[in-house]
Amino acid sequence: MSKEAIKSHEELEAYQMAFDAAMKIFESSKKFPVEEKYSLTDQIRRSDARRLANASLSRSVCANLAEAWRKRRYEAAFVAKLNDSEAEAAETQTWLKFAVKCNYLDVETGRELYGTYNRVLAILVSIIHNPSPWLIKR
Repeated sequence: MSKEAIKSHEELEAYQMAFDAAMKIFESSKKFPVEEKYSLTDQIRRSDARRLANASLSRSVCANLAEAWRKRRYEAAFVAKLNDSEAEAAETQTWLKFAVKCNYLDVETGRELYGTYNRVLAILVSIIHNPSPWLIKR
């Protein structure tokens, strides 16, 4: 899909994959043990579904992609938000590994979600290395 065909950040493949994965993480984390309610469950949910109102928390992959999309007039701002999204995706992968290792998430689901974030990361890195086709020309 070419840049011209995309009218909204919600049409971006990386956004769609990250959004679907975030929802799967949210649903899966509901099954985590009660003792993890405020630690691992909170971290894994927040790393990919953070509330934007809480400035002390990092923003999610999807939220940063949405912000990046709106900052396409300025290459540095666009790339910075994409970098934030990349960092959030990597953080989410780390929490997924913990969830699998602690037997809170089955290996198959963990691998599926981890792989999704690998694909998201590949797209983000590709855009970061060549942002100019995505920028809004003045």
